[in-house]
Amino acid sequence: MFSVKKNIIKTATAFITAGVLLTGCTGGGAAGEVYENAITDVSGTVVIYTSMYEDIIEMLEPVMARVFPNVSVEFFYGGTGSLQARIAAEMVAGRLGADMLMVADPSYALELRAENMLHSFNSPEASHLAFDYCPDGYWYPVRISNMVLAFNPDRYSLDEIPTTMHGFAFDERVAGAISMSNPLSSGTALASIVALYGVYGIDYYAALGRQQVMIESGSVALTKLETGECMVVMVLEESVLQRREIDGSNLEVIYPEDGTIVIPSPVMIINDDWSANQNTDAAEAISNWFLSPAGQAYMVQGWMHSARADAPNPPFDAIPTNDIRANAMSVDWERASMERELFREKFLDNVMIPE
Repeated sequence: MFSVKKNIIKTATAFITAGVLLTGCTGGGAAGEVYENAITDVSGTVVIYTSMYEDIIEMLEPVMARVFPNVSVEFFYGGTGSLQARIAAEMVAGRLGADMLMVADPSYALELRAENMLHSFNSPEASHLAFDYCPDGYWYPVRISNMVLAFNPDRYSLDEIPTTMHGFAFDERVAGAISMSNPLSSGTALASIVALYGVYGIDYYAALGRQQVMIESGSVALTKLETGECMVVMVLEESVLQRREIDGSNLEVIYPEDGTIVIPSPVMIINDDWSANQNTDAAEAISNWFLSPAGQAYMVQGWMHSARADAPNPPFDAIPTNDIRANAMSVDWERASMERELFREKFLDNVMIPE
């Protein structure tokens, strides 16, 4: 498995390329315009809790310093599950340590809105978004992650493995040789088991248990594809694309025939009653930049899809975003929000998760 340090260094090269492409695209402007100048009319500190991968955060930090020279933008990384636990503890204390959240899926935004913890604002970029957003301005999709299948064509052919989410759980040919992420800690994994339950019911979880699915990180799963220990894995598309571009891997994405699980990850602002720094002006400016063509270009360089309808290209080696959306498996975000713990319990009743 490649080291994090090596991955960050290589990813830096990709982002330097993005920086060259986006030179002159880092300031404020009207909706839909390429940003040209640094945004200097906001200041102070903004803390962002995010589930974006750490190497992406490392590359964004100097970008944010350049775009917002008067704002100290601090990222705190954690899986969505661990961030939810942290926020729950901070709620007891009466104030969060964050001003903004960029977590895996909309279900948590629905929960925090119901708790009256979010700040509403009208983004000038909203009309350019291709994905649903809160009509009251409490959250907007800022990056699109897709749960797919992946395999290693150097070890197995497509004829030897399932190419559907259904087959991943029910095809006995791959029993003991499949892997997926942990829905107790990963927001995208939780969204996936909610979607799969909606289509296939509790039998899907039971089938995963019979298949002896391995519960582990995406990076571990991809390494097991390379070694042949796994035949097919359920994993985020961006993880495969990153390994293909950075490491020259031959691993391939399978866009499942019964639907890719499309996960729009929201950006949201904590209101002044709960936020760490009561700096909603700066938080709005940062949110709008992330939703702008310039900010979205960095999401695409990070192997995620843009949330904008006018985004010119998908990530490296990905199929067009509209093609994925055309065959997407639906997710009941309201149910994911209201019944999060119930879904986790049902999954645990059927699938062994290591301590």
